[in-house]
Amino acid sequence: MDIHGFLKTHKLPSAYAETAQHWFIPLCDRVLEHQKSANKPFIVAINGCQGSGKSTLTSFMSAYLSSEHDKSVVSLSIDDFYLSQSERRALAIKVHPLLQTRGVPGTHDTTLALKTLDALHKPGNVALPRFEKSLDDPLPREQWPVVTSPPDIVILEGWCVGLPPQDDSKLKEAINELERDEDPLCIWRRFVNTELGGSYQTLFGLANYTTMLKAPSFDCVYKWRLEQEHKLAETAGTKGNKVMSDDEISRFIAHYQRLTEHALQHLPARCDTVFSLDENRQITNQEIK
Repeated sequence: MDIHGFLKTHKLPSAYAETAQHWFIPLCDRVLEHQKSANKPFIVAINGCQGSGKSTLTSFMSAYLSSEHDKSVVSLSIDDFYLSQSERRALAIKVHPLLQTRGVPGTHDTTLALKTLDALHKPGNVALPRFEKSLDDPLPREQWPVVTSPPDIVILEGWCVGLPPQDDSKLKEAINELERDEDPLCIWRRFVNTELGGSYQTLFGLANYTTMLKAPSFDCVYKWRLEQEHKLAETAGTKGNKVMSDDEISRFIAHYQRLTEHALQHLPARCDTVFSLDENRQITNQEIK
């Protein structure tokens, strides 16, 4: 694998090569060991809060497994199944205004996600949905990449991937100003939690191996998401793009706080590998089942 080319492409510091060598190549080896006796495709789920590095880990695993082990790998993000602006606007009118903002369970097309994974189990060509965050809308179908199915490995990454719903009793107390001021009757919270307990669990249940990049706390998310958005601003065009300001990011991540904190508390016990991160996203420890 051309690690230097990978670092350059993803604008990563040279120290990432050491991280990959020490932590992520052994992770790939564990996945390969499990994949040996599995039917194709072997589905790997990667969870991590916004800005934790899950997309970069997905890219590294895909590059390493394909170049070093000749595996065909398909990478998917839960983000690529976001509903369109118009679909979310309809939800905002019908259910609750906060559903206009993408992110929480209920704002993804889980039917499309399940159909895509089902198609990847069968021979043929499969179009992979793609969502353009700078436009806040899915790309037209004709711009979706097409892969030959079935691949050896599918990687599904996302901030809520693998997460179980909360107990209903946990929903009553608002955890931030957004919930207190804009969801006083708990309508949005209950809708999100109900959605998470439905078809999302069917989707997450397809995973054969689950990994988590565990942040030290939710407090890191603003800083990490800020860096992520500034990176997006550098690569996005100016026409019609919806790159967020720093204040908009602060409001945006408030939508994610409840379930991110729920994940930090309850998801590690459900994962095969958990990487604990410090405030600078450096791995400090791992737990392997």
